[in-house]
Amino acid sequence: MVIWVFQWILDTVFWKDFARTNRNREVLGIFQCGFDRSSQRDDCGCLAGAPARSGHRNGALRAVSLNRRPLSPLKLLLISLNFTACVRDVTSLRVYVMLETLEISYNSLQGNIPEGIGNLHNMKVLSIQGNQLKGSIPFTISNISRIEVIALATNNLSGDLPNGLCNGIPIIKGIFLSTNELRDHMPTSLSSCSQLQILSLSYNEFDGPINSEIGRLSNLQILELGTNHFSGIIPQEIGNLVNLVQLAMEDNQITGEIPNEISNLVELEELVLGDNGFSGSLDVEIFNISGLRVISLSVNNLSGSLPPNMGSILPNIEELYLRNLTNLVGTIPHSISNCSKLTILELSNNKVTGLIPNSLGYLTRLQFLNLGGNNLTSDSSLSFLTSLTNSRNLIVLDMFFNPLNGMLPASVGNLSTSLLKFHANSCKIKGRIPNEFGNLSSLLFLDISENNFVGLIPTTIGNLRNLQRFI
Repeated sequence: MVIWVFQWILDTVFWKDFARTNRNREVLGIFQCGFDRSSQRDDCGCLAGAPARSGHRNGALRAVSLNRRPLSPLKLLLISLNFTACVRDVTSLRVYVMLETLEISYNSLQGNIPEGIGNLHNMKVLSIQGNQLKGSIPFTISNISRIEVIALATNNLSGDLPNGLCNGIPIIKGIFLSTNELRDHMPTSLSSCSQLQILSLSYNEFDGPINSEIGRLSNLQILELGTNHFSGIIPQEIGNLVNLVQLAMEDNQITGEIPNEISNLVELEELVLGDNGFSGSLDVEIFNISGLRVISLSVNNLSGSLPPNMGSILPNIEELYLRNLTNLVGTIPHSISNCSKLTILELSNNKVTGLIPNSLGYLTRLQFLNLGGNNLTSDSSLSFLTSLTNSRNLIVLDMFFNPLNGMLPASVGNLSTSLLKFHANSCKIKGRIPNEFGNLSSLLFLDISENNFVGLIPTTIGNLRNLQRFI
């Protein structure tokens, strides 16, 4: 989602201006350069006004020469082929003074980000994602007072975030730094980025608390802090971020209760807090945001049950992850049938009891269903399986380690033709293995071991040409 939003920001911040600027070509440059292997020289004639030669798209860009003839000040520099190059400090050259957008993402650029980047005072968009940059983020970047997007994700950057970064970039809207090796605490000075809409710091080595100052970022729409080493609690001030659409803090060491103030986030669509140390009750307030599409709370010390009216309070839910909670009890409510947009339901390794409701069959968009490792039962004909034949997009069906105490119906052969996994070991299933399993032509994984079957394995299993594992 962040990649999509970055493109949206790039469109809104830059491309409208680009269309207007393009009428005045003497202040605009768009360059694509190749490398001539035969002559071992760089083919960057495009930088002097001539088009780049085709056929060298896979070459390595060793150097960019800007002194072949005078150039008017550039406003745009796009290099988006698969170049291998070193980043050098050419940022002091006068030709770059008017540069507004530098987009050189997803190449093979190496080296450090030069300190001279701070001399590009007119820069609005700096995007060097998906390269092999190393070293720290230069503090001089805070000299670019007009910058609106800093996108340095998916590199090998290390060190900490420059303290006071936001003091010099007051109109920054997007900071994309995920998938690097950045460390230390998240600086409280980030709260000075008052116009910030997206803060993406996931997949780094940040640690320490999530400071209460985060609540000052009232324009924030996406906050991604997942897969770091953050600890402590979520501050109550998180409830001030009323424009938040996505909140992701998964895979950290955050503890305490999930604050009720999250219910203030009425625009929230994605709540991703799995793999932490949250404790307390699975408060119904969390489920009281009707726009939620994704809820992920797996692997926490939470207790409670699914709300009986979840179908009415979560009408837009698409993905629900509640795996491995300390004490998730109760039943699967029949009202879940009203969650008509649900594609993923993950309830495994809990203490859920009662009958598996046939109303699951109303979830026609369901792709992934994992009920394994609970204490769920069914009637003697396992009729919930028959109801699931209506879920024509089902890919994974897990129900292992539940005392189902029934016989597999012939209708298993009418399950989705897209089904890849059927996992029902240790379920006290009895009777014969249905011949109709042979109809599931896409099946890769079939585990019905440690049950009470009688008779022979049907020869129709041989029809499953894609089967990789049968137990």
